[in-house]
Formats: sequence, structure tokens, C-alpha cells
Amino acid sequence: MLALTTMSNNHMRRILTTKAHSFIGITIGLALVATSLVPASSAAPAVETRSVGQLRLQNIPTTPPAVRDRLTQYSNTRSASFQSFTPQGGILISTRFGETAQIHEVRQPLSARSQLTFYSEPVGGAQVRPGNSGNFLFVKDQGGDEFYQGYMFNRATGRASQLTEPGTRNEGFTFSRNGQQLAWTVSRKGSNQREIVIANPDQPNSRKVIFSRSGAWGVLDISPDGQQLLLGEYISATQSKRAILNINSGQLTPISPKLQVSYDGGEFSADGQSVYLLTDEGSEFTYGIRIDLGTDNRIRITPKQDWDVEGISVAPNDRSIAYQVNEDGISKLYTQSIGRIYTKPDGRAARLVQIVYGEPRLVPLPIGTVGGITWHPDSTQLGFSLSTAKAPGDAFTFDLDDRKLTRWTESEIGGLNPRSFVEPTLIRYPTFDKPRTIPAFLYKPKKRGPYPVIINIHGGPEAQSRPGFSATTQYWVNELGAAVIVPNVRGSSGYGKTYLDLDNGFKREDSVKDIGALLDWIATQPDLDKNRVVVYGGSYGGYMVLASLTNYSDRLAGGIDIVGISNFTTFLQNTQSYRRDLRRVEYGDERDPAMQAYQQKISPLNNAAKISKPLFVIQGANDPRVPQSEAEQIVAKVRSNGSPVWYMLALDEGHGFAKKSNRDAQREAETLFFQKVFGDR
Repeated sequence: MLALTTMSNNHMRRILTTKAHSFIGITIGLALVATSLVPASSAAPAVETRSVGQLRLQNIPTTPPAVRDRLTQYSNTRSASFQSFTPQGGILISTRFGETAQIHEVRQPLSARSQLTFYSEPVGGAQVRPGNSGNFLFVKDQGGDEFYQGYMFNRATGRASQLTEPGTRNEGFTFSRNGQQLAWTVSRKGSNQREIVIANPDQPNSRKVIFSRSGAWGVLDISPDGQQLLLGEYISATQSKRAILNINSGQLTPISPKLQVSYDGGEFSADGQSVYLLTDEGSEFTYGIRIDLGTDNRIRITPKQDWDVEGISVAPNDRSIAYQVNEDGISKLYTQSIGRIYTKPDGRAARLVQIVYGEPRLVPLPIGTVGGITWHPDSTQLGFSLSTAKAPGDAFTFDLDDRKLTRWTESEIGGLNPRSFVEPTLIRYPTFDKPRTIPAFLYKPKKRGPYPVIINIHGGPEAQSRPGFSATTQYWVNELGAAVIVPNVRGSSGYGKTYLDLDNGFKREDSVKDIGALLDWIATQPDLDKNRVVVYGGSYGGYMVLASLTNYSDRLAGGIDIVGISNFTTFLQNTQSYRRDLRRVEYGDERDPAMQAYQQKISPLNNAAKISKPLFVIQGANDPRVPQSEAEQIVAKVRSNGSPVWYMLALDEGHGFAKKSNRDAQREAETLFFQKVFGDR
């Protein structure tokens, strides 16, 4: 996976619960085809092409056995992500023991994992249906097309039945408290409409569309009485809305102020009279609130701090909440009690007077990143995934009564010595609009420098690189001897909404200037080799690679672009219609003549003549986000200018590679590219 991104297994989980708009760092790879990088010339270099299974390779050398053997150890590190509690006292996890991630059951902490699903495509997002059956919902797509289908797995029969309509994209699956209702969002090809569907999980044909509207609408929760849905509309990274939908009447009641406010998540209280969610209303950072639906009163429930609160979750008994705080990319997990004060006048029923929130209590965790917070149905435990810089993601539980942390899985690390793994240092370097600084994580080899440098730029752009475990980063540092810098350039999340908006529209190239400033900083560091710097990134990070090469080719040794945008106008015209308007908010509306003129001006495609250093482009043929045409056009244009280009295309992948054999092959090709451009010193 791309270094410092969220764990890929959590992506499927978010398909069940939230809207994931940023690039999830799953990448691809391969080897074969003997050739070499050649100097740029006025004539287009010859292209050597070969097919290997579902992979199409151009100008990629054969991998030496020694490189493949060492990479195999790193590629066989595994992770496990918490998915759901089971009625039998165990948990469900997502992990990979073959080609793709599948659902497994773990019955006791650190006991054997029992695989439950067996598909050629990745499976994730397992959610146990409320009740005692242990049946669970999961999702999978086909070849990375992201048109996810939902399935119910029957534990008694071992069979899975499809709940969703073929050919549609399905997300945000939400069970009612009693498990008798299931609601989710449906998108269709060629349409920006979202349909909210509700069904009996036992009867797939009971699917009923109860709401249809343009925009990125999604289901967040079903009220305890099963009569209402909490819906959210995502407009941009800094604006969203919340509303209550009456299932029977179809009446939609907004609960959002008429302001540009961002919300995240949302759950009904146990009595259905309130909702809990996160917002940045009146604040630079997100915080937890409770909204009383009868009065519209908004009560802040988390302390004020200069970091985002994320992942708030309410216990089923409504007596506790759990939330995490993102402190410079590090997760801090807290629990907080909920108390109630009643009065009981003579001869009258008790009346609630006040809800009281206790002091937050920090859950003792190693320094790392937390994801997938889930309450046990009895409200006594939390389940979640935890990843640190020196250990892969694993599944944990935390008991609120005895404050005990329990590890349920211990993922393999390919026989490597964990003491060899390197932890990052958080740095902040100055950029062009001083006194602003840019945060970044820096990994250095343990041997002496000067080191070649890999700048790994995250996607999104509304995302954040965080110091979770990355076998790829550890390989680059320990085996290639490279320093790895992972910046959170302007436009990244986690640093306040002002920072998040600094790259929108006509400010797009300001984020590219942040990479130029990083190159300036590298040049001042005696243990970093300013002459051997490669930029690397996926999706929007791929655009940043191309833009960096068009602006700073004379200061770079090369670049690796993974499913990257090469022209914002053509990207917006060809990305799937269900996400086009969302991206226009971030990148600008190409239908506006002034904006399109700006997009064409900064387009890497239109500035490809400035790319004078080796380029490696990686693409999935089924990518619904950044279509294959974005890769094809930049490859052709750079080659026509005489610059060397390696290109790999996977016919069975989408927005990043999910199949292990493809990822393994990519790592081999990346290694050869790095070795070639870094040279022997």
C-alpha cells in the first residue's frame, strides 16, 4: 500500500458506514520485459510491450531473483482490520491469506483465524446483523470497478445471497436496531441521482426506493423505532448537510443550519430524540455535538482543542460515547460517560432535566492510528483497528469496566526483524507564503547518508498521510537506503478547514509550490541528496507527481504516477457521473470558461514538454474515478517528446491494485525504477 495511508481493509468498511471520497492507497505493480531507461531525445523512444496475465507492460525490465526474493518478505506482511462483534463472543476481521482480503472469524484473543469468504475479488465491510444468528453483511465489487454489491452471509448454511441490484453502486449499508430493516444508497451509471433504498434483509426482492435526489446523499442511521432515517448530503470537504427522512411519508426535515458547515457521521440516541455527530460549526476544527430534534438545541459534548475530533460513536445503551482525536496524524482514543438527571414530582412520571457528560478518559494505546470504532451490543467493549509505524494493523478490543486493552490478532511480518523498522520524525518545513509551514513525516535509514529521497504524496486531496505501518516504506528505507518524506501539503485534512481550502480552484498550483519548497528544504539537509529525489503518488497524488515534474524536472530524478490526473478538464468529463459534481467543488467547474482556461494552463498534459526526467505510469483499466484515458494521454504525450516512460496497465483492477500478485509485481518494477534513476553511489 502507499505509505502512511489508511489501511485498505478499512475502505470496504467505510462503504458500509460513511462516504469515502479520497484515494485509498492500494497500488499496483509488475515486472518483466527487458529494456532500460534511455536519455531523452527528439525522437520518441522505442516501446517494448508484453502481456503477463492481466497485466500489460511497456518498457519494464525483468526482475532479478534477488530483488524478488527480498521483496517477497515485505509483501507478505499482513494486517487485520476489526469488522464486527459476533453473538458467540468472537469477532470478524478482514485479512489476506491468499490473493485478496477476505472475512475471517476469530473466536478468542490471539486464537486461530477461520476464513469464511472465498472470492477472487476482495471482500470487506463485514457487519453482523443485529440478533443472535451471527449472519453478516459484506460487500465486494468486480475488478476494482467500485460498483459494490451487498451480500448476506448465512452462518447456518455457509451461503451468501445478493441483496442489491446488479449493475448498481451500493454503499452506506445500515441495519435497524432489531435487524429487521436494512437501508443503503444506490448510484447508477450515467446519473448523479442517489436513491435511498430500504429492504428486509431476509427478502432481497423487498427493496423499495423511498428517496431519490441529485447530490451525494447517504444513510447514516435508522431511528430506534424504525420510522426515520438520518441522512447526510456531502457537498465538499468543508460543507455537508443532515436531515431526517420519514420512511412512511417521505417527508424530509433538515436539521442543518443555513451555513457552510461540515458534518461527519451521525447516530440517533437510544430514545430517538437526539442525534450525535461531528461538526466544525463556528470552529476551525471538528468537535462532537448532540442535537435535540424537538428543540434544535445544540450541545457541545467534547472539549475544545485545536485538533479534529473524528470517529464519534455512541454506546447502544446511550450511557457512553467513544471518539478519537487526530493530533498531528496520531490517534488519541477517548471514552466519556453520559449521565441523566431526572425529577419526579409527587404523583407524576419522572422527567428528564439534564444530560451530563463526564470527563474524557484516554484509552491507553501505543502511538499510531485507530480506525473502525465499534461498540459491542452490550455497551461494555469497544472494537477497533490499530496500526503503528513499526507494526501492521491489528484488531483490538477495550473493556470499559476494567480499562483493559486486548489484542485479538498478531499479523505476520514476513519473517522480518521488527527492530529493523524505522519510525518517522514529524518535521515542518517553510513554504513560499511564510510564515506558513508544511507538516511532513520523515523516515531515514539507520546507516549514514547522504540518502536518495522518495517524496510520497497522498491522494484526496482532502486526505492526510498518517504514521501507520507501511511495508513499502520500510522496504524503501531498509533495502533501497532511501529517505522517505511524506508531506501533508495544503489541502490536506487534519489541520483545520482554512488549511483544507488553500488549494481549491484557482489556488491549485499553490500545493505544487509546497513540493518546490520541500525541494528547497531537502537541499539544505546534509544527509539528503538533492540530486537524487523521486516524487511518488496516487490519484491526486499522481497529479502532484506530474505537476512536480512539469515545474521542477531540473531538480528531480524521476517520478511514479499511480492512477493520476493528467488534465482536470478531461478528468471531470470522463470520471463517473455520480462523483463529478463533488470533484468540481474541489478542482473547479470545467464548464466555466475561465476555470477551464486555468485548468488547461496548469495541465500536466499541456506542459508535458517540460518533463525531461524518467516517468513511470501505473493504471487500472476499470478505474471509475480517474479513467484509463488520463494515463494513456500522458504516456503518449511524454513519449512523443522523447522522454523515457515505463507504463503498466492491469485489466482486472480499478483505482489502485487490490490483488496481491499485481501489487507484488508493481513493487518489483518500482524497485527497478528507483535503482535506475538513483544509480549506484
